[in-house]
Amino acid sequence: MTDQTGESSLNTFHQTSPHTASAAAWSGVLAMTLCVFALVAAEFMPVSLLTPLAVDLQVSEGLVGQGIALSGALAVLTSLSVSTLAGQINRKALLLGMTALMVLSSAVIALAPSYPVYLLGRALIGIAVGGFWSLSAATAIRLVPVGQVPRALAIFNGGNALAMVIVAPLGSYLGTLVGWRGAFFCLLPVSLLALLWQAYSLPSLPASGHHRKGGLFSSLRTPQVLIGLLAVGLFFMGQFALYTYVRPFLESVTRLPDALLSLTLLVIGVAGFVGTLLVGRWLHHGLYLLLTLIPVLMAVIAVLLTVFGSSAGLVVSLLALWGLVATAAPAGWWTWVARTLPDNAEAGGGLMVAVVQLSIALGSTLGGLLFDLHGYRSTFVLSALLLMLSALLCGLCGRLAGRTAAP
Repeated sequence: MTDQTGESSLNTFHQTSPHTASAAAWSGVLAMTLCVFALVAAEFMPVSLLTPLAVDLQVSEGLVGQGIALSGALAVLTSLSVSTLAGQINRKALLLGMTALMVLSSAVIALAPSYPVYLLGRALIGIAVGGFWSLSAATAIRLVPVGQVPRALAIFNGGNALAMVIVAPLGSYLGTLVGWRGAFFCLLPVSLLALLWQAYSLPSLPASGHHRKGGLFSSLRTPQVLIGLLAVGLFFMGQFALYTYVRPFLESVTRLPDALLSLTLLVIGVAGFVGTLLVGRWLHHGLYLLLTLIPVLMAVIAVLLTVFGSSAGLVVSLLALWGLVATAAPAGWWTWVARTLPDNAEAGGGLMVAVVQLSIALGSTLGGLLFDLHGYRSTFVLSALLLMLSALLCGLCGRLAGRTAAP
C-alpha cells in the first residue's frame, strides 16, 4: 500500500502555493502545540471538577457535565463552517482569534457567577477547539517542508496526549489547592503564552486559493476520501466504546484497589504520550500500513481483555499497549488528511474534526448501552468489531491510493 499519491500531491501544493514558508517554522509548530495542550486542558478540566462546580453553581453534576457536551457540539459546528465563513481572512489572524477565545473562555468560567455564564464559557472553548483543530493540518502543510509534515502533526498530537495525561490529576489537585475557579485561572498564563508565542512565531498565512469547487462536502465525491472518513469514524467509535468504560471494568472485573487504579490510568496516558513521540518514525514505514495495523492490534487487545479481565498484570500490560497505539493513531489520520487533500486541507480538517467528535459521542453511547444491558464483554466485543471494520476500510483506502499512484 503505497503513499506516493499523497506525497506527490503535497509536493505539488508546496511548489505551487505562493504562501508556503520558505523555511521550516518549527517555532510556530511548537507554539501551536502549546496551544493544543491548553485547548485540551481547558476542554476537559471540568471532568475532574464536576462536584465543586455543581455545588458552587447550585446545579446538578449532570448539568455541569452538559457543558462538556455543549462544547463538543459547537466544536463540530465550527469545524464544518470555519473554512467557509472565514473567507479571505489571514489564517494567522484566525488562529490567534481562536486562541484568544480560549483565553476568554477560561476567564469567563473562572469568574462565572451563575450556570448560564458557565455555559457561555463552555461555548467559547467549543468554538476555539473546532476552529483550531480544523485548521491544524492545513497550517502544518504551510509551516514545514513536505517531508516533515507528519512530524509536525505528530508534535501537535503530542500536546494533545500530554494534556490528556495530566489534566485530570492536575485539575483535581488544583481544585483541592486553590478551588475550581483557581484551577481555571491557572490556565490563563498558559493560554496567554500560547497566544503571544504564536503571534511572534507564525508567519503570515494569507487565505489560500487552493480550494475545490463545490464547498465543504465536495471532497466526499472522491471514493478514497469517503472511505477514509468512514474508517476514521469507525476507529474512534471502536476506541471510545471501550475506553470510556475502562475505569468501571478495572473496578468491577479486574478489582484493582484505588491506588493501582489511578496508577493504571496514568500508565495508559504515559504510554499514549510515548506513542505520539514514536509515531513520526512509524509513519515512514507506510501510512496506510500503520493505519490498518493499529485498529487490528486494538481489536485483539479488546478480545483479550474479555478473556483475561481478572488478571491484573496482564490487563495493565494490555491497556498500556492500547494507550501506546491508540493515542498515536490521530497523528496518522491527520497526516492522511494532509496527504489526501493538500489543496483542500482546511475543509478536510473540518470534516475530520466533525467525524471524530460525532464518532466519540456515538461510540461512548453505544458502548454504555451494551455495558448496562449485557455487561462489559458485549461492549468490548463491539469495540473489536468496529475496529476491525475500520482496519478493512483502511486497507481498501490504501488500495485505492495505490491505484491512483499507478501510471
